[in-house]
Amino acid sequence: QVQLVESGGGLVQAGGSLRLTCVASGRTFSNKAMGWFRRAPGKEREFVAGINWSGGITRYAESVKGRFTISRDNAKNTVYLRMNSLKPEDTAVYYCAGSLYTNPTQSAPDFDSWGQGTQVTVSS
Repeated sequence: QVQLVESGGGLVQAGGSLRLTCVASGRTFSNKAMGWFRRAPGKEREFVAGINWSGGITRYAESVKGRFTISRDNAKNTVYLRMNSLKPEDTAVYYCAGSLYTNPTQSAPDFDSWGQGTQVTVSS
């Protein structure tokens, strides 16, 4: 497994932006897909975005397409989630996750490493 530590969450007004950062350590990072998931209060965990090992393939949930951008820097063992035009419904704990595979999927069981999460709160 890979150890993951997220940062960058916080409180922001609707329409604002945040960038989440996930730093990985442990097993080889650069040959695996990475993803971001979120869990809102009272809701199930849901997929947000995924990126393949090289950064050339990305996937997004429909709810965040056009607003969020996932990227990675393999030299720094880091994955980012840039979130623009934030909405109150984006409020959740956001989790970075390391995949078992090289290409991103949207299924949580395909990810075997998880960070502790970072809280994002969007006020209206």
